[in-house]
Amino acid sequence: FSRAPTQRRPVASLTKLMTALLIIENHDLQEWVTIPGDINSINGNVVDLPPGQQFIVGDLLSALLMASANDAAEALARFHSGSTDAFVIAMNERAQALGLTETQFMNVAGFDAPDQWSTPRDLSWLAMFLLRSPAIRERLAQRGVVIRSRQGQAIPITHTHAFLHAQTPVIMGKTGTTTKAGQCLLSVVEIDGRQYLVILLNSL
Repeated sequence: FSRAPTQRRPVASLTKLMTALLIIENHDLQEWVTIPGDINSINGNVVDLPPGQQFIVGDLLSALLMASANDAAEALARFHSGSTDAFVIAMNERAQALGLTETQFMNVAGFDAPDQWSTPRDLSWLAMFLLRSPAIRERLAQRGVVIRSRQGQAIPITHTHAFLHAQTPVIMGKTGTTTKAGQCLLSVVEIDGRQYLVILLNSL
């Protein structure tokens, strides 16, 4: 079933699916990432990563995909590419390589931007590709976890997908909300042993 599957829309934090893909394809989950000194300048949804401390890639991916943390997106982007601008270029190149012709990124976290968009169909293809990774599936399904820095600071992480915290057929997912994008949601639903991918954009 589809409705307006090729209509370009802002996609809020579903952007982080591509951020996660680049990281999982290029880095080991046990690599250490130093949190930038100016990380507190990042707006929106954050988990308050402490500047200068170190976290492993896998834990930052948990913050990125479960808590939809913009500061985790920033830290991972700079770790991979040196700057967010360079990482955005890599995001767009990977999107083109995957055949996502109706997708374009301008930032790594999903902030509203004039030239940042995708479509339900492109996001479905991206999600199906990304869900091949057990590490990604685990994080999209996990309700909560505590991540710890190398220096010992603990940060509790809770999944933002409300249906994962209730008795529903949703087994994994990713949320996103901005003013222009509205409420966006990726869900994997399991019914009678079969799994279904659901992408909702601009939900009210």
